[in-house]
Formats: sequence, C-alpha cells, structure tokens
Amino acid sequence: MISSETVERARRVKLLITDIDGVMTDGRIVYSVYGDELKFFDVTDGFGISLLYRVGIKTVIITAKKSRIVKLRGRDLKVAKAYAGFPDKRVPFNDVLKRFKIPAQDICFIGDDLIDVPILKQVGFAVSVPNGMEEVKAVSHYITTKSGGRGAVREICELILKSQDKWDEATSRYFK
Repeated sequence: MISSETVERARRVKLLITDIDGVMTDGRIVYSVYGDELKFFDVTDGFGISLLYRVGIKTVIITAKKSRIVKLRGRDLKVAKAYAGFPDKRVPFNDVLKRFKIPAQDICFIGDDLIDVPILKQVGFAVSVPNGMEEVKAVSHYITTKSGGRGAVREICELILKSQDKWDEATSRYFK
C-alpha cells in the first residue's frame, strides 16, 4: 500500500533523476577479458523512462563513474542529460536546477549509496532501492519494492504516471 504522502510527492514530480550503478543496474560491474566494462540494464526500467518521456516528464542521469556506457544508455532512452564522472553529485544537480528551471521540491531522485545522500535531502521525492545503504533509506521518502537493476526505476515511473493521472495517456497506444 502506497501512502497518500508518497502519492502527493509523486504527483508534484516534473523531472526524474536517477543514479546508474545500483539503481539502473544491480551494482555489479563486469570486465571482459579485453578490459571492456559491461553493465546490465533492465529493459523495463528503460521502457518506464520512455513512458515518462511520452508525457513530457524529463529524465536525467547523474553518476559518479565516468563511463561511455552511461552516455550510450542515456542516448538510447532519450534522457534530457547524462552526467557521468561526478564524484560530487551536487555539481551536476545544481546545473540541473539552473538548466531546467525546476525547483528541487518538484524533482524525484533515485539513489542507493552515500554519495547520493546530499541530493536525496534536497529533492521533493527522495527514493532508495531496497539494496541501498541504510543511510540512504533513512533519508528517503520511499523505498522501492523492486531491486536496483531489476525494475526499481520502472516502479517509480509508474508511480509518478499513475499519481499524476497520466498512465492512460502514456500507455493508450498499447490498448487500441
């Protein structure tokens, strides 16, 4: 059961920001024998982001690790901006506030680790995944039922869309 406070927070969201490792992935990083980095993304998370895009809700990625994979995934999902290589996530977060002119209380941020706490404390809808650090969960307004890399982002996308009565608009093409 989702609380009325959670629904109200989701109703105000105009921009979703998500971390990558541990949120859009299960947190594991795999290296090939050639040294290539591999990350595994859940297709349902990506589809959730595309549903938000369809109704005009932008998504931004902010991650500490610099990775070409992040830029590729961001491009595939048509995210508004992908910031990779920022150990202090407050720097890109402040850029997001200026660039998109959206107040922090109208932003949802999904994080899982200590590096995410400063942003989670500022946004109107702070979300952790169940595999997140206890300190992250403690400052979050909502903890997803799905794990990072296993549908957590999709869960939040659906919660936002349904709370804003935009679910039918986002999905109508599939029910004609």
